[in-house]
Amino acid sequence: MYPVLRLAKEMLRARSMPPLTPGGTHVSHHICWPIDIDFNLEMNNGRVLTLYDIGRIPLAVRVGLLRIMMKRKWGFAMAGASVRYRRRIRPFERFEVHSRTVARDDKFFYIEQTMWKKGEAASNILYRAAITNKDGIVPTQEVAEAMNDPDWNPSPPDWIKNWIEAEASRPWPPERVDTA
Repeated sequence: MYPVLRLAKEMLRARSMPPLTPGGTHVSHHICWPIDIDFNLEMNNGRVLTLYDIGRIPLAVRVGLLRIMMKRKWGFAMAGASVRYRRRIRPFERFEVHSRTVARDDKFFYIEQTMWKKGEAASNILYRAAITNKDGIVPTQEVAEAMNDPDWNPSPPDWIKNWIEAEASRPWPPERVDTA
């Protein structure tokens, strides 16, 4: 079940926090509850992704994007992700989610998020996100202009450039392998 109460708490909290610039970092604080764990008694990888969702939405509030999206009837679509898991998060452990938009190209925004516990990175994810309307993907320049920050266009770091290149070489649609 989607943790709606957690999302509501984070949305209320984000509305009372100061606005962020487009590249600013939103930090949210969480606890790993028993409903978050898997049979290994650690946070389930699917729940990790859900909690990253809960970090991105308040980020969109604080940079002013969510208000613009609602006004223009735009959507938010994830177009790719790469995740690394390095440290377990156990029941009742406290952790933070740091969320920030790192770069953009013509079509996509690149959002990096990290879960931190006791000062150590537990997991990290890079998302490729698109703003959409009824006609498809809204160019990032149009989004930046709507946010009154048309010059915000940092160059992605090399590791993100490498990921973008690797994704471009990945076949789509994937090969279908039928088994007997």
